Amino acid sequence: METPHGWLVAFLITVAVETPIVVALTRGHPTAAGRRALIAVFAQLVTHPLVWFVFPRIVGLTGRSSLALSELWAWLAEAAFYGVVLPGISPARALGVSAIANAAS
Repeated sequence: METPHGWLVAFLITVAVETPIVVALTRGHPTAAGRRALIAVFAQLVTHPLVWFVFPRIVGLTGRSSLALSELWAWLAEAAFYGVVLPGISPARALGVSAIANAAS
């Protein structure tokens, strides 16, 4: 069973890896870099606990299918969030930013 401490360590690593990628890939957007960093952290804060604590406990999912579904969730949810809170970002760019950041972590 995953522990809150284990989750926190994994979350901090995720934030350290994904946040600079999101900021770099959204360069040129009128939103300030610091705000884009906070947006990335918030997106991860929304998705990461579900990936860590909920998806592994869904009855009927194997380890691989749970992992695939949770990663799909994180990618699409974070992309949707970027599309909503970063005005003018195209859906394709939001999907790409989220995909690259999630693949890196």
